[in-house]
Amino acid sequence: MKRLTLVLLTVALATGCADGGRQSELPADWPFDVSAEPVRASSGMVVSTDAYASEVGVEVLRAGGNAVDAAVATSFALAVVNPEAGNIGGGGFMVIRFADGRTAALDYREKAPLTAQRDMYLDEDGNVTEASTLGHLAAGVPGAVAGLWTAHGEYGVLPWARLVEPAIRLAEGFEVRERQAHSLRTSESDLRIYPTTEETFLPDGRPPEVGEMFQQPALAATLRRIRDEGRDGFYRGVTADLVVQEMEHGGGIITHEDLAAYDAAWREPVTFGYRGHTVISMAPVSSGGATLAEIANILEGYDLGAIPWHSSAAIHLMAEAWKRAYADRNAYLADPDFVTMPLERMISDDYAAQRRNTINRDRATPSLEIAPGIGVPERERNTTHLSVVDADGNAVAVTTTINSFYGCKVTVTGAGFLLNNEMDDFAAKPGAPNQFGLVQGENNAIQPGKRMLSAMTPTIVVGRDGQLLLVLGSPGGATIITNVFQNISNAIDYGMTLVEAVRAPRLHHQHLPDRIQYEAASLDAETIAALEAMGHTVQQRYSEDAMYPYIGDVQAIMRMPDGMLEGASDPRRGGAAVGY
Repeated sequence: MKRLTLVLLTVALATGCADGGRQSELPADWPFDVSAEPVRASSGMVVSTDAYASEVGVEVLRAGGNAVDAAVATSFALAVVNPEAGNIGGGGFMVIRFADGRTAALDYREKAPLTAQRDMYLDEDGNVTEASTLGHLAAGVPGAVAGLWTAHGEYGVLPWARLVEPAIRLAEGFEVRERQAHSLRTSESDLRIYPTTEETFLPDGRPPEVGEMFQQPALAATLRRIRDEGRDGFYRGVTADLVVQEMEHGGGIITHEDLAAYDAAWREPVTFGYRGHTVISMAPVSSGGATLAEIANILEGYDLGAIPWHSSAAIHLMAEAWKRAYADRNAYLADPDFVTMPLERMISDDYAAQRRNTINRDRATPSLEIAPGIGVPERERNTTHLSVVDADGNAVAVTTTINSFYGCKVTVTGAGFLLNNEMDDFAAKPGAPNQFGLVQGENNAIQPGKRMLSAMTPTIVVGRDGQLLLVLGSPGGATIITNVFQNISNAIDYGMTLVEAVRAPRLHHQHLPDRIQYEAASLDAETIAALEAMGHTVQQRYSEDAMYPYIGDVQAIMRMPDGMLEGASDPRRGGAAVGY
């Protein structure tokens, strides 16, 4: 088979990355050019899934804002130009590393309404209904506005109104580009389910075309209230009234009490080492940091850099580590305000060694034979990520979501924003799979006021020299964690450039279902046959909605040894890195 060569270039030792000079091979029909140039900047960088939003963030940096300010402004802009995932009707997580080494993590994940019940999505036969994913009852209490307000209040330097204003201008009208047109076009049938959603996103009864102006006047009015009234512009007053009216109209259960009581929570980041680097990631109720740590700790026992990249031997080890980490994730992790988790044990080197010792290097362990390893503890489909580094070296990684593409498909009448369907991220029926196939346990069962478990993994990596190295994250539901690990490993174990790391093919395994997924054109028949001979089930990833057959949408920044910043936005969805 004709192949393309992926050159694993040397990144200077100051970054702590592996020595380069090796080569690996990609199938000839791999669609993404790994030799493309990154965006380079000397002062600041914003990378997100949409060029409009990235430009807003850089404008804020140029105006004297810091990385938190830029993250807030970019998030609000994404709520306008990336409606399938950017949101004020959902929630997310923010990880911050300051130039002086201080770190912080903010949890603004949605919560279950106070009248939520454990079995609220089960029919008379005990089966999970579509009410956990479609319609008003699927929505958790949104956390995005409270989170951004809290982050700005603690660390922002520019006025709040200055950060919301660019999103208002975009909501008043922006020119549709191919990314928005494609998203709306491929989701047209879903957008017709509810009249207000159809009226909002299919003006004139059809998806907007490239070059047309797209106006969202109701959303602009909501954003003005947020600009002028801050947090209360969303959780109280007119906007809150509109949310509650929408709930009453459609059989949802979010109340004024739910909205007024919502609070974001500062968490201690999950911090761990990987081959001399320091990785800073999100704590529960995100499962990202802890699961990423277990994966990294298991695989640190192998010299991955000496094993050919994407060979059957390397893929086998990653899949076996992923199975074990996801088994623990699904059993133990949940809202720390509701359950006690064996978190320190799960991310410890000793426990990783115990899990590593159960891996056979020549044979796959069936997932049904892999149980959670610690013992009984005490009692996305669409998401988006943005990365920011400012002129002082402060870094912010933000991942937010409304879960499925366009959330529960309900737009709040008169307010112009979509609601999430995050209630499906609970274990609606412990032991049964959710829409991502994740089989989760009792710790993540529905309780009033509880935050649902998430796979979002906003992450910052510090090099061996103690300096910022990487800021990254991705959407992708259950695939987020393995995606983030692969990008870190590509850089550290294989010495890839940032563009190579982001554009290279990806794989995924999440314990159950017991299969390795791969992106189309990323594995050849010989490698697949070798993995199958080891006992793995190997399946090409398909997209049921025909919109997204790939794994993830990484938005990443790398600091180079000379202090320059390089940004790479994943071409899988078509975002933009913007710097100055």
